[in-house]
Amino acid sequence: MLVDSYGRGIEYLRISITDRCNFNCIYCQSKKPWKWLSSEEILSFEEIEEIARVSSELGVKRIRLTGGEPLLRKNVEVLIKKLSQIAGIEDLSLTTNGYFLEEKALILKAAGLKRINISLDTLKREKFKKLTGKDELNKILRGIEKALEVGFNPIKINVVVIKGFNDEEIIDLAKLSLDKPLEVRFIEFMPIGKNPLWNESKVFYIAEVKRILESFKKLEPVISVGGGPAKSYRWEGALGKIGLISPLSEHICKNCNRMRITADGRLRPCLFSDFEIDLKSALRERKTSLKKIFELALKKKPEKGLKNFTLKPMRAIGG
Repeated sequence: MLVDSYGRGIEYLRISITDRCNFNCIYCQSKKPWKWLSSEEILSFEEIEEIARVSSELGVKRIRLTGGEPLLRKNVEVLIKKLSQIAGIEDLSLTTNGYFLEEKALILKAAGLKRINISLDTLKREKFKKLTGKDELNKILRGIEKALEVGFNPIKINVVVIKGFNDEEIIDLAKLSLDKPLEVRFIEFMPIGKNPLWNESKVFYIAEVKRILESFKKLEPVISVGGGPAKSYRWEGALGKIGLISPLSEHICKNCNRMRITADGRLRPCLFSDFEIDLKSALRERKTSLKKIFELALKKKPEKGLKNFTLKPMRAIGG
């Protein structure tokens, strides 16, 4: 198993398969104009499969596909099927904005995808349009229903809470967990990629989110599995769960079990640090083994990464 300098076992790899997205969410923007990667610059399916195989041999058990919007990648179900068949990979999941789920949920499930995370920060149509640049809230909601219908479990709904924008919807969003087996996860707004929207005054801290949730109904703690950053709870009688993620107000690095690979093939030991190692060149030039690069990344993974937030926007990192 991969173990870093601080004794943390690394068993989770997030792989971005594209930097492109059909939405333009305000917290994912950067101050400078963004230039999309060319097809030659991003990793091929064969390269991603090779990375996954090597990482599995080193002890990685869980892989999540991210973007950009990963469902924009043509024939993504072909990649999912290949990855689902790799020995040692016990969990294969995907993070999406939900736009393509209505059409693709069944195809993805049949290909071997096990779990889905869906970004949804508001239930109000006009606010959704302002946030994403698209008037497609109803399509996303239909996509969630389709994902439930075909049997994805768990389905997690990721909510970035921004003060003055969607903090008054905390209860309404959490209510999605009452009669559906959804886990609604509230995440503190982070200063990633020098986002033009970023201002510390817009941070709505998780302690306040929890207080609001408990004002509606008492939260019961739920045991979390998988070593993720969320603290899980449930309202009594609810079919689903509520997750609270506090990257700013509470130290979450101590239990980090993951590394990330960007769409252009760079291995990032830490989300919040801009240190990266070029995996793509190692794959294409065959001068250095992937195993050695993973071992180097382990040595470079910091104990904490919150003092110097990354300068890259989230679309360039892969979440």
